[in-house]
Amino acid sequence: MQKPMLKITIVALAFLLSACSLTPDKFDETKNWSPSKLYSEAREEMTVGDYTKAISHFEKLESRYPFGTYAQQAQMEIAYAYYRQGDQPQALAAVERFIKLHPDHPNVDYMYYLRGLINFNDKVSIFDFVSRQDPTERDPKAAREAFDSFKLLTERFPDSKYTPDATARLAYLINTMAQYDVHVANYYYRRGAYLAAANRAQAAVKNYQGAPAVEGALYVMIKSYDALNLPELRDDAERVMKNNFPDSVYFRGGPKKDNPWWKVW
Repeated sequence: MQKPMLKITIVALAFLLSACSLTPDKFDETKNWSPSKLYSEAREEMTVGDYTKAISHFEKLESRYPFGTYAQQAQMEIAYAYYRQGDQPQALAAVERFIKLHPDHPNVDYMYYLRGLINFNDKVSIFDFVSRQDPTERDPKAAREAFDSFKLLTERFPDSKYTPDATARLAYLINTMAQYDVHVANYYYRRGAYLAAANRAQAAVKNYQGAPAVEGALYVMIKSYDALNLPELRDDAERVMKNNFPDSVYFRGGPKKDNPWWKVW
């Protein structure tokens, strides 16, 4: 009597298990949504700051409706959502993918601009304003990549609505990269590597003409050539500095150190 009951129980359990396996783990409310509804709902999630859900909706929109303007718009929105979410690698990957797939898209200028912004606001780069460390003391890799993106935008799309802002950011980036070289030159000088200091400062003067940081670079050159007992080169550097920065604070003891130039708050 027990064996038939045991068999019935086993069969019932097997049926229940198989039935459970056929039941979806999670109901997808978007299953029957139209592309316009998927897009509008994704945009709504962006508005309230739920970037993870917005990305999920945009990815479904792209995969379900891969052809047409909705898919292309979704790709751009995904890049922007990752950027707002603070996921730099994913944001950059999405930007590069769009540029590769749609190099002639009417809004590809925006993607070049976004690529520049992603690097410009890189939280682990020289632009981490939350840190109390001078941003010019860090690896300027992100600054150079941002510079390249903004420069390409201004060259390829001079009439783009993003070009004026990119141009302004380029001026900032130029001085930031020049200041980084000055920081390195000062480091060499403090270590007694006067030739290396002079060469690094000279590179800043040559590569970033017009940047405010050139003033500091010239001063490092003057000090370094003096330490190397090269009076002619020292005098040449000093003459250039006086011609370009006649009222330089370096002639009056140097800049104050209690208010770093990079602090914006």
